[in-house]
Amino acid sequence: MAWYADDELWSVFSPVMFSPERAALAAEVVADSPLFDFPTGARVLDQCCGIGLFTVPIARRGYPVTGVDLSPLLLAQAEKACADAGVRARLERSDVLDYVRPGEFDVVLNLFTSFGYFDEPERNLQVLRNAHASLAPGGQLLVDVLGKEIYAGWVGPPKVVELDDGMVVMRDTVFDGWTRFRTDWTLVRGETAKHASITCFVYSAAELIALFEAAGFADVECFGGFGAEPYDNHAKRLVVRGFRRD
Repeated sequence: MAWYADDELWSVFSPVMFSPERAALAAEVVADSPLFDFPTGARVLDQCCGIGLFTVPIARRGYPVTGVDLSPLLLAQAEKACADAGVRARLERSDVLDYVRPGEFDVVLNLFTSFGYFDEPERNLQVLRNAHASLAPGGQLLVDVLGKEIYAGWVGPPKVVELDDGMVVMRDTVFDGWTRFRTDWTLVRGETAKHASITCFVYSAAELIALFEAAGFADVECFGGFGAEPYDNHAKRLVVRGFRRD
């Protein structure tokens, strides 16, 4: 089983991955970022929507939004989050490797380092091709990851996240000639510990731009964060945007 298909991982570690602080940050980004200022009525697809961190605030802004994820557990949490927020979203269970709705959306989002999960490079490119096929002409794709240039300065000693009832230790390993990384998670509560590992491709700005272009996107540009700042040595994230022009 691929790591991302293991609901036990999500059930154990989602409180850290999808913390209230990250939910608040996602809501702030959607409310304030110029990159989320879509045309009125724009139809939005949230690839790998998880528990709805971005789906909910996008729906709150009045955009028709569809959230897609492979995990039934995360989709159930997203459904509850929508209900609690009093918003509506279409939530569908599907693998983004297969999910295509030709011309149905004006915006496709892939956020919070949800791109690069597949072990084969061609399959990751297929996710971008699916996004391109699902966009109407003039539509845009927005991908947000931790860029290789940023990750190189971030990876290092193990990191510890304190929880109310324990802690999570995260250890990162770079391999395959700086093309991929693995994060090993250990959750410690009392005298018990649970372990999980995730692997992902890590892309430089130039590499991700090239993938966008290979998938058919035009006018591709990258930013160093959701404030649309330049992607330079001060960047916190790698945000890449491209458009379907045909």
